[in-house]
Amino acid sequence: MNRILIINGPNLNLLGRREPDIYGSATMQSCLAGLRSAFPELSLDYFQSNSEGAIIDKLHAEGFDASLTGIVLNAGAYTHTSLAIADAISAIDVPVIEVHISNVHAREEIRHRSLISPVCRGVIAGFGLDSYRLAILALLK
Repeated sequence: MNRILIINGPNLNLLGRREPDIYGSATMQSCLAGLRSAFPELSLDYFQSNSEGAIIDKLHAEGFDASLTGIVLNAGAYTHTSLAIADAISAIDVPVIEVHISNVHAREEIRHRSLISPVCRGVIAGFGLDSYRLAILALLK
């Protein structure tokens, strides 16, 4: 069975309540339920942390596991600030897809630059919570 890990960064624990005009009103729990229904053949694991170090530790812990098909990472604001997360992605073997719920290029200028994009297999942004499904499809190809 293919296994995919979804990692969400800071403030994404507030999905459904945080800025619904940008992020929508659905929760990550409902998104995960939909993904598990759409991909019953997959084992989908989920991790969320507001802490940069915890995200790095999770990447290190999972990133060398040959049974892991890939990682879907929404690093939140750390996307634009964390060289440490970029270095962790560079160090691991498992492919990582960078995901954003909103179209970061249509937002504030600081969100236009990603420190993790150069070390990820690809980037999917702007499709709402469907960005996670699209990233899973990309990892399965």
